[in-house]
Amino acid sequence: MINTTLYLRGMKGSLRLLAVLGAVITMYVTIIISMYDPELMATLDGFVELMPELMAAVGMDAGANNLLEFMISYLYGFILLIFPMLFAILRGNGLVAKSAEDGSMASLVAAPVRRTTIALTQAAVLVSGTVILLVYATAVELVSIAVMFPGEVAPGDLLQVNGALFCLQFFIGGICLLASCVFSDTRYSLGFGAGLPVLAYVLNMLANVGGDAEKAKYFTFFTLFDPSGIAAGETAARAGAGILLGAGILLYALAVAVFDRKDLFI
Repeated sequence: MINTTLYLRGMKGSLRLLAVLGAVITMYVTIIISMYDPELMATLDGFVELMPELMAAVGMDAGANNLLEFMISYLYGFILLIFPMLFAILRGNGLVAKSAEDGSMASLVAAPVRRTTIALTQAAVLVSGTVILLVYATAVELVSIAVMFPGEVAPGDLLQVNGALFCLQFFIGGICLLASCVFSDTRYSLGFGAGLPVLAYVLNMLANVGGDAEKAKYFTFFTLFDPSGIAAGETAARAGAGILLGAGILLYALAVAVFDRKDLFI
């Protein structure tokens, strides 16, 4: 279903970005987890109370009762949303639109390789990169917890939260790849592939602030990602993750179909 040579070339092109984002995630995850101290939670909550709207906008809430809740509050509202999303935006654009713009994609489709195979291979590169980044982030979290706070978080609970995070990032990757397949001009590919997720995140920030702005939650797919609900085993939170996964599959399938009919020789 995929072309091995093309897949390996695509993964090689992802290595530098994965390394940079992995280093940033390592730094933030280890620092945030090291800050956890039940005796100092009141102090940290004080910072939240000083800037409630700003902290709420990036998903940081006061009142965490355990380490997992603390991680959800300080990692899953910004750090672990933005950096994997950045990977999807940059690589989604580079795998198709950028190659179409510089002419290399036209040469590739002229080779005896089916277009569907090319599209599926590029999709596999994007999904693989997302998986690698999230698996790495999970490993950093588990190691940091084991070293600094052994036994504080059940690995299964963390894996469920990160499974839901994958569903969200998989959906975002589908948006980026579809935009890259629709537009051969990287300006438009980035405009839609990056613009839609960024706009959705901004709306999510507004919704988190509360008040009249809370209505913005009905216009952003980030609402379907509820790490606290996943950790608590809520059915609605799991359903939200499932919707993101299903919608992501549809977006990737649509991207493949669009690429299969795309005119690359204009």
